[in-house]
Amino acid sequence: MKQAIRSCLSVGLALAAAAALALPGLVHAQQQLGNKVLGTAGIDAGSQRPPGLYLADRFAWYHANELVDREGAEVPVGLDLDVVANAIGLALTLEIAPIDTFVNLSVAVPVARIRSNTERPEASVDNLGFADLYVQPLGLGWQLPGADLVTSYGFYAPTGRSAPGSGGVGRGQWTHQFSAGGTIYLATRRSWRFSLLGSYERNQKKRDVDITRGDTLQLQGGFGGPVHPAVNVGLAGYALWQVEDDSGADLPPILRGARDRAFGVGPEVSVLVPPIRSRFGARYEHDLSVRSRPWGGILLLEFTFLAWSPER
Repeated sequence: MKQAIRSCLSVGLALAAAAALALPGLVHAQQQLGNKVLGTAGIDAGSQRPPGLYLADRFAWYHANELVDREGAEVPVGLDLDVVANAIGLALTLEIAPIDTFVNLSVAVPVARIRSNTERPEASVDNLGFADLYVQPLGLGWQLPGADLVTSYGFYAPTGRSAPGSGGVGRGQWTHQFSAGGTIYLATRRSWRFSLLGSYERNQKKRDVDITRGDTLQLQGGFGGPVHPAVNVGLAGYALWQVEDDSGADLPPILRGARDRAFGVGPEVSVLVPPIRSRFGARYEHDLSVRSRPWGGILLLEFTFLAWSPER
């Protein structure tokens, strides 16, 4: 039994922590780019941003002190998990005027540190390094009267070190992400809005161990709007369902059939600074219910700079 718990904890922490640190998503005032991590999309998840070239930086801190099994019960391992990450990236949006369509491209590279302590020292880790590269080679968007529509394809490439004992923080697998969503505006000035983005993630086999993570479906979005011409506030939320079992010869038997599930919510605020063409944002979301994963919360601090726009 002790060996089973240790195996469950080691693999579970590796999978959950890797998901928490893969932070290539970069937010402009009106769209999330890459949303693999729960809590990163926010109230503009399904919005179409204006044309331009954006430089973005995101800092994230994820913390959890409880591990939950497939039945919703706490696994008594004395978990203390912290993931700190910073991602830097570029996002380009171009408008094809004749067909009223926006083309969205982006790329990002995160650096992260995972630190976890438990009652079992052999399952504890303290790793630092580059995580996996995120690329969105194609995204399309449309701005309609009173609404936006967006859809995209992106992938996460296993560029970070991930082999056992390497001290790396990569996931060691290719992941293909297909997303679609939209935003409904409640006023003609496109201010207060409800936004939702759905994503399906198709995972490939890990390169260092014979484990394939099951595919997942997640929803992110929220409701919010301006309380001042330069200040937006809102309530963001997320939901995740693992729709296929994990598989592979190296997957511990105790984890077979255990599927992730999570729901969370939290506040968001952002401030526009027009003189320097920048946006600052902050968001904190905490789990309300989870299965087969740590129970915790994530804090994100974001900065976006408009380096170029067609108007200029």
